[in-house]
Amino acid sequence: YKFFLNRFRKYVAGNHAQVIAYVLMPNHYHFLLEISSEDFSKAMQKFSISYVKSINKRYNRTGSLFEGAFQARRIDRNEYLLHLSRYIHLNPVLAGLVRHPEDWVYSSYREYIGLRNGTLPRPDIILSQFQTSEISEISEVYRQYQLFVEDYRLEELDSINHLTIE
Repeated sequence: YKFFLNRFRKYVAGNHAQVIAYVLMPNHYHFLLEISSEDFSKAMQKFSISYVKSINKRYNRTGSLFEGAFQARRIDRNEYLLHLSRYIHLNPVLAGLVRHPEDWVYSSYREYIGLRNGTLPRPDIILSQFQTSEISEISEVYRQYQLFVEDYRLEELDSINHLTIE
């Protein structure tokens, strides 16, 4: 997982896209990105090739690791952005890997609730939607996001199925 994130940071993050949220799962991954380069697809291709070659060499194997090329969806509403971040952060819980999203370390959720000060995700893009004149302390913003994530209903997650790619 760490190697995957390092490769992603090297080839994609920063130069071609800002990471808003992510989760790495045993059999797939999700990135919520703000694309900042016309060469984004080429950067994703370089990332994928580099990662696959490294893993194949390390484990003395051949062939692809991923099923097809990466896929992307345009998010055009803040409501979708919020629910998609929640869906991403709940992936390990819904898969039965952990009981609480903060227990899965290969996700940006810990940055979102103030448990880790990572440099890959930009949680401020989502967390700014929880800041109001009544809520100005960052610890309260973290708490509001945590409540939002933990107070999910499956039908809310179903409402964004057309935006997710499995």
